[in-house]
Amino acid sequence: MRLLILILGAGILLSPIAIILITSLAPEGTPSYLDINIDSLTLDNYWEAWQQANFLLAFGNSALVALTVTGFQLITASLAGYALARLKFRGRRMLLLVILATLVIPFQLLVIPIFLVLKWGNLINTYGALILPTAVNGFSIFLMRQYFTTIPIQLEEAAALDGANRWQILKEIMLPLARPALVTVFLFTFIGEWNDLFKPLVFTTRPELQTVQLALAEFQEQFTSDWSLLMAAVIIVTIPIVILFLVGQRQFVQGISSTGIKE
Repeated sequence: MRLLILILGAGILLSPIAIILITSLAPEGTPSYLDINIDSLTLDNYWEAWQQANFLLAFGNSALVALTVTGFQLITASLAGYALARLKFRGRRMLLLVILATLVIPFQLLVIPIFLVLKWGNLINTYGALILPTAVNGFSIFLMRQYFTTIPIQLEEAAALDGANRWQILKEIMLPLARPALVTVFLFTFIGEWNDLFKPLVFTTRPELQTVQLALAEFQEQFTSDWSLLMAAVIIVTIPIVILFLVGQRQFVQGISSTGIKE
């Protein structure tokens, strides 16, 4: 009975994806997915959508921005998370509370001051405008801090007795043990940046800086009535993050399950 319920639930959740996939394979001019003939399914929509939306440039820009932001967040989250988890200094708890407070502030509320700062630094319409505003993230810092607290401190004490300094302890012991948390930060950050439409829409106007979500939004305006092309474009944009999640899902689940709320 339980297995039947799980199968039914999975079917309900996956049915929209199945409809999108089938629609993307339908010939041009098909009114709806209910009118699709299985024998007439084609891959031509994917090639046409790829050419019409100029996805090659958009994929390159999104990959560059997402990987750069992810790299920055992995570095800053690891360093700050370790300091908050292990180092004893005045104001540590207050600093942690301030970092947590940033999680409740929507990015949209900060767009005007961020825009003014980027304009002051002559970064509007550059890759810097797409990378720097999210190079540091409070959630990533908190997640790394929580994972570091689950690692026994005796491992660090033993390394210190052998003559290891703080940097060596972090690099050789803590980061390898925190691999699930690092993978979790990587997936959260990369997927968030890949799906981000707000920053490219507000901070850039140059066509050569177009990202996949901006390209998809413009493509949707041009082909509003052609559902087959639209769904093909959606599938194209979604494939990279689906593959990425499937590759790292085991570490992702372990990282999430191991980072509870601890003091």
